[in-house]
Amino acid sequence: MAMESVELPSRWGVRPSRNEVVIAGAVVQIGCTDPSSVKLVEQELWQREEKQLIDILPVCDEAESIMVGPVLYPSNGAVAEHGERNLKNQSGISDSHKLDGKNQQEVFHCHNRGVAARALNLSRGAEEPSGRVTYTIVREGLCRFIVQELTARGTSCTARISPVDMTKAEMEQAGQDPDFIALARQFKATAMELISALEQKQKTSRRTKVLLETISIHKLSDIFVASFEISFQEQLSMLNSVDLKVRLSKAIEYIDRHLQSIRVVKKILKAVEVQLSMSQSKFLLRPQMRAIKEKLGDNDDDDEDDMAALKTKIQSAGMPPDIWERAHRELRSLKMMKPQQPGYSSSLVYLEFLANLPWQKISEDHGLSLRAVKMHLDRDHYGLVKAKQQIIDCLAVHKLNPDIRFPVFCFVGLPGIGKTSLVASIAAALGRKFIHISLRGMKDEADIRGRWRAYMGSRPGRLIDGIKRVGVCNPVILLDDIDKIGSMSVETPAVVLLKVLDFKQNKAFNDRYLNVPFDLSKVIFMATANEVQSISPLLLKRMEVIELPGYTPEEKLKIAMQYLIPRVLDQHGLSSEFLQIPEGIVKLVTRRYTREAGVRNLEQNLAALARAVAVRLAEQDHATSLHKDMHQLSSSILESRLAEGAEVEMKVLPIDVDSQEISSTTRLHSPVVVDEDMLENVLGPPRFVDGEIADHVATPGVSVGLVWTEYGGEIQFVEATAMTGKGDLCLTGQLDDVIKESAQIALTWVRVMAADMKLALDEKTNLMESRDIHIHLSAGAVPKDGLSAGVALVTALVSLFSKRRVRADTAITGKMTLRGLILPVEGIKDKILAAHRYGIKRVILPEGNLKDLVEVPSAVLASLKIIFAKQMEDILEEAFEGGCPWR
Repeated sequence: MAMESVELPSRWGVRPSRNEVVIAGAVVQIGCTDPSSVKLVEQELWQREEKQLIDILPVCDEAESIMVGPVLYPSNGAVAEHGERNLKNQSGISDSHKLDGKNQQEVFHCHNRGVAARALNLSRGAEEPSGRVTYTIVREGLCRFIVQELTARGTSCTARISPVDMTKAEMEQAGQDPDFIALARQFKATAMELISALEQKQKTSRRTKVLLETISIHKLSDIFVASFEISFQEQLSMLNSVDLKVRLSKAIEYIDRHLQSIRVVKKILKAVEVQLSMSQSKFLLRPQMRAIKEKLGDNDDDDEDDMAALKTKIQSAGMPPDIWERAHRELRSLKMMKPQQPGYSSSLVYLEFLANLPWQKISEDHGLSLRAVKMHLDRDHYGLVKAKQQIIDCLAVHKLNPDIRFPVFCFVGLPGIGKTSLVASIAAALGRKFIHISLRGMKDEADIRGRWRAYMGSRPGRLIDGIKRVGVCNPVILLDDIDKIGSMSVETPAVVLLKVLDFKQNKAFNDRYLNVPFDLSKVIFMATANEVQSISPLLLKRMEVIELPGYTPEEKLKIAMQYLIPRVLDQHGLSSEFLQIPEGIVKLVTRRYTREAGVRNLEQNLAALARAVAVRLAEQDHATSLHKDMHQLSSSILESRLAEGAEVEMKVLPIDVDSQEISSTTRLHSPVVVDEDMLENVLGPPRFVDGEIADHVATPGVSVGLVWTEYGGEIQFVEATAMTGKGDLCLTGQLDDVIKESAQIALTWVRVMAADMKLALDEKTNLMESRDIHIHLSAGAVPKDGLSAGVALVTALVSLFSKRRVRADTAITGKMTLRGLILPVEGIKDKILAAHRYGIKRVILPEGNLKDLVEVPSAVLASLKIIFAKQMEDILEEAFEGGCPWR
C-alpha cells in the first residue's frame, strides 16, 4: 500500500509509544503487555480482520513537550469517571490533567503527529506466572497524520485524525524542482557510499542496492533513517518533516554522520591490525637479528640495542673488575634470552640492582670532629653524662689511630631512654646517612644474608638493600634490639652478624642474592639492646657496651620542658601563644600517668594535650565569619576565655578581607594553660594513686619487693596467706622455675627458724601442719623471672605467721641462700629509681651492692634512706615496725 494512496478512517484507536518514533517505511516489532494496549489490539486488530491499521503517537517527557498537545491517557486501565472527555489539540499549549483520589491517572504528553501503521503479523501469548494475555505485533509505518481531536473512553483512547503527507500530484510537482533533484542525487550518492562501506559485513547490501534503484526517493529517505540509531528528538524531527527537501536534507545529514563513524572505526581497527602485525614481525625477527649480531661480533656496539642503557649504567657503577666481568657475562646472556622466558625478568632485576648499588660512592667526609659530636649530643639529649663521655673517649681513640676499626657501640637501656636518637645524632655529627634495621623477632638468616636467586621469592638481605636505598657505601647502620635476635645456633642471624661486625671479614661480605662480595668495611655499625644478659657473648665481645640509666623525675621534668614540649608543639602546629604546660602539670603527668624509666609515654601524654587544644583552635578558625563591617569571632575557646575573665583582643577588619586573613589576624590574647581539670578530662583518671602501697600492706602477709623488668625497675607486691589443708605450697602469678625455687627456699628457711623467731612453740612444731600456704605475686598477667624476690618472700611469710604488718614505706630486694645469707643483685639503680617514683622512703639492699650506689643520682639518694643487710635477720629487723617480730 503506497503512502499517497492510504485511506485513513476519520476516527480510530490510538496506541501511545513512549520515547520511540515509528517512521513511515520502518518495520518494527513491539510487545503489548499493559491492559490498555491489549484491549486496543483486541478491538482494532484481533477481532477485525478487515481493518488492520493502528495509530502510533510518540509520548514525550514533560521536559521535552514543546509543541506537544496534551492528552489524558490511563496507564492502569482505570478511569475516575465514566463517560467521555474530549481534549482538543492546541498546538503549542501543554496542559496537565491529574485526578485526585484513589483513581488518579497518569498524564501523557503526546506529540500532535503520528504514523499510521499496518500490522504485518500478530501473535497472542500469556505472561508467566500471572497468565495475563499479551500480544506481539510486527508493524510497518505507512503515512504521517495529525491529531484533530483525542477522546479517552474507558481504558482506551480514540483520535480524529487527518493525513499530512504530500499527495501524488504534489510529489510530482516537487520532483521537477532543481533543488530537489540535486538533493536526490546527493542522497543516492551518500547512500551508495554507505552501502559500499557496509558491503563486507552485511550480506544484504546487494538487495539494498536494488531497492535504491527501484523505490521512490521520498520513501527511501524514511527507510534509511529508520535503520539508524538516532536520538528521540531527531526521530521527532524526521516525523515532522513533511516537505521532501527538508526530509532529504536531514536524511543526508544522518547518513553522512553514520558513514563518518564507520570510517573512524575502520581506521582504529586498521591501526590495531598494523600494530599487531608489527609486534608479530618483531617477535619473529628479533631472535634472528640477535643470532646475526652474534656471528658478526657487533652486538656490544649497537646503540639501538634494548640493553644499551643498562650496559652504560653497569659500566659507570664503579664495580670491581671481577664483579664487572660477571655482570657483563650476565648481560650477554640476558640479550640472548626472549622476554617471555621465565628467567628473563629475574636476570633483568638482578642486573639493575647490581648497577644501582653504591660500590664506590661515599658521603662527603666532614672529618671526625669531637666538638661537633659533643655539640650534637648535648643539643639532642639531656643528661646521660657518662654515656656521652664514653662515646667521646672511643671516638678520640679512633681519631688518633684511624687504621683501627670504628668502634661498634651497643647502647643498652630501657625503652624510651633515647638509644636510637643517640645513634642518629652521631650519624648527623659525622655527616653520614642513617639506616635503621630492627632485629626484633628475626630468626631467618636470609633476612640479613638474602635468598638465592634460584629460589622462589629471592631477595637481597636487609643490609645490602638498605645500602642500596641510601645510595652510599659508608652509612651508619643501627642494628636495633640485638638482644632479641635469637640463639647462637647454626645458620641463625646471630651467626651472620658475627661476620658482619668483624672488620677482618666484612670487607668481602657475600650476600646470597648478589652472589658477589660487597665491602662493608666503610660502614659504621651500632646496636641497641634492653639488657646485656640476653646478648650472645660472642657478639658482645665485638661491641663497646654503653649502658644508659633511667631518668629521675627531675630529669624528666627538664627533658619535657626543654625538648618534649617544644617538639610536640611544633609537630601539632602550635606555639606558646596557644598552649602552655606548666612544670607542675608535667610533674603530675610523670607521677600519676607515666611511672616509667624513659620518656616515651610522657611525650605521648603531652601530645594528647596538644591535640585537644588543636581541635579547639580548628573549631575557632571554622567559626570565624564576616558580618557587614564587623567581624565577630564565635568559638568555644573564646567563650571559655571570657568566662574566666581573660582579656580578648578584638579588631575590626576591612570588609574585603577573606577568611584566611581573619584566621591569621585574629588571635586570643591569653593562651590555653593546662590545669588539673583539663589534664583529667584529656588523659582520664590517674593510673597511679598516692597511697597505693599503704593500702596493699594494710594486712599481715604482704611485703614490697623491688624487681627489674625490660621497662625498668618496678615494685612487686608479694602476698601470702594460709588456709586449712594438707601442708601444700601454691604459687601463682606466672612465675618461672627460678622464682618457684626461691619460694621453696624461703618457706624452708622460715620453717627452720620458726622456733627462734617464736613463730612456733618449739622446734618440733610444724607450721604447715593442717594448712596450705598460697603465695601470689601481683600483676599476674606479666611473666616473672629472676632471683631478687627471695628476701621479699621470706618477709611476707614471717609477716603472715607473726600476724604483724610490714612497714609501708620500705621496699626490699636481694637474693637469699638456704642459710639466710643475703647476696647482691643486678639493676640497683633502676630499682632505687622505681622506689623513688612510687614514694618509697626506705630501701633495704644487700651489703654487696654498696658499690652500685655510685650510679644513682645524688638527689635521689638524698630523698631515700638506704639500709644494707648481710643476713636475713637484718632485713627482718628493719622491715617491721618496732624491729624483728621475736624481739
